[in-house]
Amino acid sequence: MKANEIREMSASELEQKLVDLKKDLFQLRLQHATNQLENPLRIAAVKKDIARVKTIIRENELKNA
Repeated sequence: MKANEIREMSASELEQKLVDLKKDLFQLRLQHATNQLENPLRIAAVKKDIARVKTIIRENELKNA
């Protein structure tokens, strides 16, 4: 997911995307713990997406303040 795509989202969409990414990360960690995960690099990618979304949310907060 690109930062430009994230910046175009509204605040409610960003919050929903963050919840979805956290659910995905939980599922990936569960699969990894049970040795069912095919691509372990996906965990790192989801973590980076979460960080991007949180960064954009914070930028919007500072812009509005």
